[in-house]
Amino acid sequence: AIILGLVEGITEYLPVSSTGHLIITSSLLGLDRDAATKSAVDAFNIVIQGGAILAVIGLYRVRVWSMIQGLLGRDVLGRKLFLNLVVAFLPAAVFGVLLDDLIEAFLFKPWPVIIALALGGLLLIGMKRWQDRVFASAENEEEGQGGGGRTFTDIEHLSWKQAPVVGLLQCVAMTPGTNRSMMTIVGGMFIGLRPKQAAEFSFLLGLPTLGGACVYKSLKSGDEIASLGAVPILLGIAVATVSAAFAVKW
Repeated sequence: AIILGLVEGITEYLPVSSTGHLIITSSLLGLDRDAATKSAVDAFNIVIQGGAILAVIGLYRVRVWSMIQGLLGRDVLGRKLFLNLVVAFLPAAVFGVLLDDLIEAFLFKPWPVIIALALGGLLLIGMKRWQDRVFASAENEEEGQGGGGRTFTDIEHLSWKQAPVVGLLQCVAMTPGTNRSMMTIVGGMFIGLRPKQAAEFSFLLGLPTLGGACVYKSLKSGDEIASLGAVPILLGIAVATVSAAFAVKW
């Protein structure tokens, strides 16, 4: 539980796949040798994402409070950010429920994950080169423009038409080994967010996405998760919370 919690926390918000690394780690620990254990551990690996949620709530408590105030009609920008996160979350909510069984049956295995990690690494290299070209000039960024006269925005001023782009790219990351943070950061930069703002939007989008996955998996596989016992689950969540906080802050 401690090892899996560390892997989840460290990899959830970095542009590498947390689910992919958890599947590989579980396999190396011998937790996939029989179907019943593997099914329970796969569910456990989703539920401990709750630790990553707690880390973001703590680190971005000002943003979270702004959104709460927005829902109460006291913060216009907070309400707009909340609505954009909801719009960006909806594609994953729909496709996640529709494709969950197929993905778990065919892709929750080491080799599909390894292939996806390799392809993701190539995408990361290409993204870095594109980022250097578009966001290279600090002077241009300060003027609100990047390479080629690109205009930047921030997460409070995203339009509802831009948010679904990030949400659709997040759906690609339902394939284990393909990273949610990487895809949403790429999507954020594509629609005009600076890298730091794209990362922040990605972290905040993790709240409904990971939260929804935790609730869905808990309801769907409650008996399997319960068979592991409360102590490993709470320990995994606690370790994931601390390690995710360090990863995001660092």
